[in-house]
Amino acid sequence: MRLEDGHATLLLMRHGETAWNREKRIMGDLDVPLSEEGRVQCSAAATLLQGFGIQRIVTSPLLRAAESAGILAAQLGVHVTSDPRLVEVRFGSWQGKTYEEVAGDPDYHAFASDPVANATPGGDTVSKVQARGLEGLSSVRAGECVLFVTHGDIIRTLLCHFLATPLAEYRRIRTDNCGLSAISISAGRPEVKFLNVLADQQRAQSLTHWSARP
Repeated sequence: MRLEDGHATLLLMRHGETAWNREKRIMGDLDVPLSEEGRVQCSAAATLLQGFGIQRIVTSPLLRAAESAGILAAQLGVHVTSDPRLVEVRFGSWQGKTYEEVAGDPDYHAFASDPVANATPGGDTVSKVQARGLEGLSSVRAGECVLFVTHGDIIRTLLCHFLATPLAEYRRIRTDNCGLSAISISAGRPEVKFLNVLADQQRAQSLTHWSARP
């Protein structure tokens, strides 16, 4: 992904935390709302982003991402648009189940072993997800700084592209809830500025990166 003239900055942010994240339950393209922790994480991220000069936000239409984008937009005073190409991997019949519950499914093992060649029950491979994600980012124009609010696995595939990393290795890249990554785009090679930065100090200093609960 390159620009013919000038340069632009892409910021990628995973949505805030949901109850299903804590439960290790597969969301895919189901609508799951933010938890209270997730809303606090989004507010902290917005505070961190105040000085970045973000001009607009593009979000996945799924509820957890759209709610996250709305919180950031309200604090940053920018406009939000929705792009269905930014939705999470469609996991089909695995959605709503925990990872423990799908662990015995041979199809899950096939996908986990080779997510490029093997599709989910929802019909997605990570290569398809990466391709539509890159199409979603293509709206950026020279001179812009745009925040894309989307989902963990799609962000991982996009970062593989910008880092020239084999897509089969996408799980090596950590993407926490409200983790922020930045990429500079120009006529030359894309430059990744930072990965998975967390705004709230408590999570940034935690080995698990979860918010503490009383």
